[in-house]
Amino acid sequence: MEDFSIIILFLFVLFLLLGTGVWVGLALMGVAWVGMELFTTRPVGDVMLTTIWSSSSSWTLTALPLFIWMGEILYRTRLSEDMFRGLSPWMAGLPGGLVHTNIVGCTVFAAVSGSSAATLTTVGKMSIPELRKRNYPEPMIIGTLAGAATLGLMIPPSLTLIVYGVTINESISKLFFAGILPGLVLAAMFMAYVAVMSKVSKSWNPDAEPPMTFAQRVQNSRSLIPVILLIMVVIGSMYLGYATATEAAAFGVIGGLILAASQGSLTWKTFTASLMGATRTSAMIALILAGAAFLSLSMGFTGLPRGLADLIAQMELSRFELLMVLLVFYIILGMFLDGISSVVLTMAVVEPMVRQAGIDLIWFGIFIVVVVEMAQITPPIGFNLFVLQGMTHHEMGFIARAGFPMFLIMVVMVFVLIAFPEIATWLPDNIRKGPGGG
Repeated sequence: MEDFSIIILFLFVLFLLLGTGVWVGLALMGVAWVGMELFTTRPVGDVMLTTIWSSSSSWTLTALPLFIWMGEILYRTRLSEDMFRGLSPWMAGLPGGLVHTNIVGCTVFAAVSGSSAATLTTVGKMSIPELRKRNYPEPMIIGTLAGAATLGLMIPPSLTLIVYGVTINESISKLFFAGILPGLVLAAMFMAYVAVMSKVSKSWNPDAEPPMTFAQRVQNSRSLIPVILLIMVVIGSMYLGYATATEAAAFGVIGGLILAASQGSLTWKTFTASLMGATRTSAMIALILAGAAFLSLSMGFTGLPRGLADLIAQMELSRFELLMVLLVFYIILGMFLDGISSVVLTMAVVEPMVRQAGIDLIWFGIFIVVVVEMAQITPPIGFNLFVLQGMTHHEMGFIARAGFPMFLIMVVMVFVLIAFPEIATWLPDNIRKGPGGG
């Protein structure tokens, strides 16, 4: 009973602070401060300073601002125009036509960005005007973009996976490899949905694309080659054991700068804008992580995580039942918080439960990311919905309805992951024994 009174107090303070507009990171520190003052005799100030310093000075965390900067550099270049020109000749012949450029474009950009918002904005800028021009159904344009942009959270380099890895002290490289196959499977499921809808929907009547020879397609795809090379350098350097996640991120930044310079779009203005954008995002995430580290410590002192884990153990839930409870929990939480906040806020309590249930933590990282992806397109605080509303000026209800089929596909993806866990674990398990070692 005491555990529940502590939980209610923590939640009351948290929602009070968030409701008054306090930043998420500072709200977490406030909750931790109250918990430490009420339930322990330790000097709170000293503990807070030590915890914030140790969480902020983590070497693993260095990959985060570098990957964010790489995405910012590419977001501000002519990459989006080049990408549509390179992809569209190959997509036109598929059932569903050029709508597939939304999904494939998001998949490609997710592999060099790591951010869902950057992926959505970059690919949306290129595809929305072009697809509207060709009379594709508006709900399909909006829906596929909302859903596929969430691949930025899963396909490496994923900011959410970096934060999850830092929070539970797990290898970032292994988490990255675990995200590759599920990300591609989810992209394939989105594409299959588009193909089916193009055959059964009565409103599907786009303009036909002019025929192109194979040579013309290859000619148009030249602009994609640098991006593909950059992806291969970033992921390949980790796979072959030449680089850690942080070093691969540094290669990505250098490659991004070279790519932007070769396009002629690297000016002093775009360089400083990318640097400031990366600094703002990194500072926000670092503050959330520092607050979460202090809250985790505070909760540890109160004995709350262990008490809750014991309570769950006494309920004798099967692994499947536990995962279903967590699925519903994270969908509800995701309606009000962004993905990174959801992960760091809950991991202190959830991690002991997951370990006790014998669930692989690498696999669970991918499970978490899929569920957090859903949160990006669920009202009222679905972040991707707000970005799309700003880009298209549609009502929020229209955008949410357009994205709902993608939400359902992600729910199916959760069950696919549970039924076939090897999708997430096969690659990291084999990389361990492969050329890169651990």
